[in-house]
Amino acid sequence: MASKYSSGKHSIAECDRCGQRYKLTQLRKLTIKTKQVSIKVCPECWEPDQPQLQLGLYPVSDPQAVREPRPDTSYAASGVGVDGYAGDGSRQFQWGWAPVGGSRLFDAVLTQNDLVAQGQVGTVTISTN
Repeated sequence: MASKYSSGKHSIAECDRCGQRYKLTQLRKLTIKTKQVSIKVCPECWEPDQPQLQLGLYPVSDPQAVREPRPDTSYAASGVGVDGYAGDGSRQFQWGWAPVGGSRLFDAVLTQNDLVAQGQVGTVTISTN
């Protein structure tokens, strides 16, 4: 049985994106979000389907909660204690910028002030043979 369309091997067509003329057999259909659309483009304008557009099409299982968690008892009380000063636990940290170790009055409770800046100046000797 004969096809109801001609082969189109000598047909001329325009790219739907840039408007340049090509043979119809050189143009390719675009795929957007896993669906082929009726846009035919030239080899220069053709691009593969963008995977980031497929976000949300497939279910994702990414559990992050832990069933029946237990507290970490390996450190002493961290954070601000009842006396208003920072605790001694493993979550204790100190900031070190302008000036090093210099907490201000409004954050003295949160930031300890025992960082000390240290530096050394040395000499370099260069000898050539």
